[in-house]
Amino acid sequence: MVAIPGPSIMPDQVLAAMQRPMVNIYAGELVDVTHSVLNDLKLVARTEGNPFIAIANGHGAWEMAITNTLSRGDKVLVLESGHFATGWGAMAAMLGVEMEVLPGTLSDPVDPAAVQSRLQADTGHEFKAVLVVQVDTGTSVVNDIPAIRAAIDAAGHPALFMVDAIASLGAVRFEMDAWGVDVLVGATQKALMAPPGVGLVWANAKAWDAYHRSDLHSAYWDWGPRADLSLAHYFRFAGTPPVPHLFAMRAALDLLFQEGLEAAWHRHDVLARAVHAALDAWSVSTDLRINVAQPSARAQTVTTVRTTTTDAESLRSLCETRTGLTLGQAVGGLVGQGFRIGHMGHLNPPMLLGTLGTLEAGLIAQGASLERSGVGAAAAVIGEELGAAG
Repeated sequence: MVAIPGPSIMPDQVLAAMQRPMVNIYAGELVDVTHSVLNDLKLVARTEGNPFIAIANGHGAWEMAITNTLSRGDKVLVLESGHFATGWGAMAAMLGVEMEVLPGTLSDPVDPAAVQSRLQADTGHEFKAVLVVQVDTGTSVVNDIPAIRAAIDAAGHPALFMVDAIASLGAVRFEMDAWGVDVLVGATQKALMAPPGVGLVWANAKAWDAYHRSDLHSAYWDWGPRADLSLAHYFRFAGTPPVPHLFAMRAALDLLFQEGLEAAWHRHDVLARAVHAALDAWSVSTDLRINVAQPSARAQTVTTVRTTTTDAESLRSLCETRTGLTLGQAVGGLVGQGFRIGHMGHLNPPMLLGTLGTLEAGLIAQGASLERSGVGAAAAVIGEELGAAG
């Protein structure tokens, strides 16, 4: 069982969809699949904006977003809540964009009031974009995207609002148009239940206006040919399409819509609360703590666990080598201070309770004397939901 925060477990239907011979990439079935996937990606993001499929991981999608909207010498404000927004900003800096980080902590969400204050101080509107992640997989912080949008509006600032939802899209409510997000970045390998190797970008009309002013365009990432429906199908991908991935995405989106997008959001919320309940129970008699103290700021897709005396790496190794459970390593500023539990995508109560039960067994094997069962606490959360739904 893989319980890392991406790549997540792929459903059998997605795996099966990829196992097929190559097809004509210029006409026929694959063209229809591409158009259907692009149309459904609008539904996933709740937007009328243009979606783009990049043959890349999420970092490639970051670069696509930057190079199509910004110019050399532009300045961006990066909202820190962990490892990934600052990584996105560092990429922009390597491309000739000036980056300023609004400092945050490793355990708290972005403060909208601080965003408003910094943007109000930018009277010359030097900042051309504000960059933030919805969920940082390193810290497991979830940021309040509508509140940050409201802060930008309250400051009267015209900067593009660019959001990375790689670790949340499909599992956490996201309303690109209703929330006023100008550029959205995603990827297939997490809650969207498809293989790694495809990055996703959505752009609204304001982002397209910025595109026409940007001077960072590159032949590969350029939105222009990718959006031109008069050109051959392969221009959607700047070359040969990722054929197996497109069929995988089609199957994964079918499963997501079969469940219902809002139902998937709810499922992830319940399972996340079960994980949090387990850790709260274990914390009574161990040094395991959820990295994010504020319950409303805890992500629905990943939980970062911090330890002090418990040997997190030994616990991870024990679970993986002796039981087949793979947990995520700590990353960024939390390296060596704990581990991560991924709970996103193709996941149900038996899978989650099995993960938590195995982790509890690992704690006992390491000598922990547990006053409360984390598995029991998680089961209580799930049982309450089952009772309410029954």
